[in-house]
Amino acid sequence: MNFFEQQDKARRQTRFLVFLFVLAVVAIIMAVNLLVLTLFGAHAATTGAPSSEVWRSNAGLVFASTLITGAVIGLASAWRSLQLRAGGGEIARQLGGSLVEPDTRDPLRRRLHNVVEEMAIASGIPVPEVYVLEHEQGINAFAAGYSTSDAAVAVTRGTLENLDRDELQGVIAHEFAHIFNGDMRLNIRLIGVLFGILVISIIGRRLLLSARFARDSRNAAPAVFIGLAVVIIGYVGLFFGRWIKAAVSRQREFLADASAVQFTRHPDGIGGALKKIGALQHGSFLTADSEEVGHMLFARGMGYQMFATHPPLEQRIQAIDPGFKPEQFQEIAEQLSRHAQARKAEAEEAARAASEQKEADKRGPGGLPLNPDNLAEAIGQPGLNQVFLAAALAAAIPKPLERAAHSDEWSQEVICYLLLDDDAEVREKQLLMIAKSLGSDSEGQVRALREAAPELAAEQRLPLMEMAFPAVRRHPPDQLVRLMKLIDDLIHADGRIDVFEYALARLVSSQIEDLLNPSRARAGGSKKLPGLADEARVLLTVLAHHGHPEQPDEARAALAVGLGALFDDASYPKVLDLPDDWPSALDRALKSLDALRPLEKQRLVAAMARIVQHDGQVVAAEMELMRVICGVLHVPLPLFEQPGQPG
Repeated sequence: MNFFEQQDKARRQTRFLVFLFVLAVVAIIMAVNLLVLTLFGAHAATTGAPSSEVWRSNAGLVFASTLITGAVIGLASAWRSLQLRAGGGEIARQLGGSLVEPDTRDPLRRRLHNVVEEMAIASGIPVPEVYVLEHEQGINAFAAGYSTSDAAVAVTRGTLENLDRDELQGVIAHEFAHIFNGDMRLNIRLIGVLFGILVISIIGRRLLLSARFARDSRNAAPAVFIGLAVVIIGYVGLFFGRWIKAAVSRQREFLADASAVQFTRHPDGIGGALKKIGALQHGSFLTADSEEVGHMLFARGMGYQMFATHPPLEQRIQAIDPGFKPEQFQEIAEQLSRHAQARKAEAEEAARAASEQKEADKRGPGGLPLNPDNLAEAIGQPGLNQVFLAAALAAAIPKPLERAAHSDEWSQEVICYLLLDDDAEVREKQLLMIAKSLGSDSEGQVRALREAAPELAAEQRLPLMEMAFPAVRRHPPDQLVRLMKLIDDLIHADGRIDVFEYALARLVSSQIEDLLNPSRARAGGSKKLPGLADEARVLLTVLAHHGHPEQPDEARAALAVGLGALFDDASYPKVLDLPDDWPSALDRALKSLDALRPLEKQRLVAAMARIVQHDGQVVAAEMELMRVICGVLHVPLPLFEQPGQPG
């Protein structure tokens, strides 16, 4: 289950989706034209009009109905797609989702947020927003968004109340697999595109529902008649919509289940969640209308329907647990207790926090979590060890910093704190910039954070930034733009840019740009490496020289290995010097290289891994450069143990 292959497959499926959409639109237009011609033909037969006049009128009617039907479908799809530009959180809110605050005291919600945060840091992606669908008693979940920067993960109340931590982790891992496999972006595009061909059916069904609440039959009759007529016409679109969703999503559910098992190394987690769906009275069904979002849910959101978006529940369970028998559902149902998880979660999270703190203390501040030997193969496929490492890193972050990172009020100040210079004079200059941009209260908070934690271990800095991003992203767009400008001023305060400053600034700006324009964010383009050879050489040169800052010969040797792996042509130079203005050169290279095809990005990441592993050591600059390069290229970089560090 290679990340880059799945991203490439998702791109091909997007083209397949466009083809199916055009086919569906043609079918709907033909059905509408047939209906119009039938009605007009019946009318013409009663008037006795000449055949030539009937033919001309028919041609005009066909053209008009084709134009109107196509315009309605196209405008409806465009309107819905525009609505969804707000990202995954918008879908969660439309379904009645409530945002889970990181500092919540509710044990079930705190457990949920911890699981999502740990998996995001372990995977190397920004921490998504977390929502709970409060009024849904079925067990279900989904991940939505155009990119990792605007992603949201939502679960139902039934998921919180009926699943233990391992089962919840299995469900969340399943949703993260959809993110890594490119399904999340494909799913949200499906909603926008298919709305145009589903809109007639949706309008008809809502008219029928409204008729149920009419005060008398005379008021209900017109609505019922109109609703039935619209529904009958809309069933053409509904047929094609469900067919398209089934064609795109069914096999990817099996893939996400398998990825979740690989992620957690615990088949009983996701397997137990699926079994509880079968045992629970509410199953996985939603009370909200899930027609639009059915394809992105963890399990079916509606009862039986033609062209179901998910494989049968028993098949999914038996793919994980071949010995499962449907008769076991009754036994599981008898064991379910609505309040059991609420009682269990508090003690469970407290024990886990203590264990993580102990692991963090044992690990110490020196280890950089990167193992280049497994880098290219493990992209998009983190394991449970990465989750444990992420939890340990988070547990070791000083509490004042953690609380501020999780706070809407002070999350921006955490980003500023990370950029404070060790030189007192430069630091005072930076604090003055913060006061001018964010106000004196913010400047005071940054001072307080600095006093609470004068030093922060290198491997904790980027995870702290990732922890703060969910709160940062909730600020208005103008404040986010102002934050990017302030970050740029802070890193230039001393007249130079080090690797960490560059990494943090580019990661934050890349994530904010994706957040402000989510539909433009892409996991890959169509370019190939030979056409971007100069940009690839610049990138590898910067990485090699920062991995050996005082050893130019070693840097050139590492660079030669990376370039040799990437370019077979002997005409390419294997020795290059670090550009004087390397941040600007790397910016230009990354902007171009983000348009590479996913499988070409895999080759580039493999060459980067060869450079990093050349001397068998990993320095902070290499780890931070790898993180920012992969982040800007929309490639999730998991956490790894540095060779020699305890696991």
